[in-house]
Amino acid sequence: MNIWLTVAAINGALAVAFGAFAAHGLRGRLDPHALELFETGARYHMYHALAMGLSALALRGAARGPAQVSAILFLAGIVLFSGSLYLLAVTGFRPVAMVTPVGGLCFLAGWVVLAYAGTRLAS
Repeated sequence: MNIWLTVAAINGALAVAFGAFAAHGLRGRLDPHALELFETGARYHMYHALAMGLSALALRGAARGPAQVSAILFLAGIVLFSGSLYLLAVTGFRPVAMVTPVGGLCFLAGWVVLAYAGTRLAS
């Protein structure tokens, strides 16, 4: 079983659910800036759920290790980046925004490590 493909699919579903929640449940309840933050979190959540799926597809041969690391980094980025934006938008608790850049760095590192994994795949 490829656990990372499963985790990626669950995160894709969550990103859709959070995006729909923002569009239908939060519009009118949050100020426009908070709604924009929540929607940004959902957008990056989806992008990186898909990226995690790419990592899952690269889990073979010499690429297995770096592909696993990239999937972990994408998941960490989702939790830290998107999660902090979700919390900031809904609660207004500004200190949580200190975590957002760390999540962004996880996303960037995940892409770099995934690129490295791509160089390790047999053609």
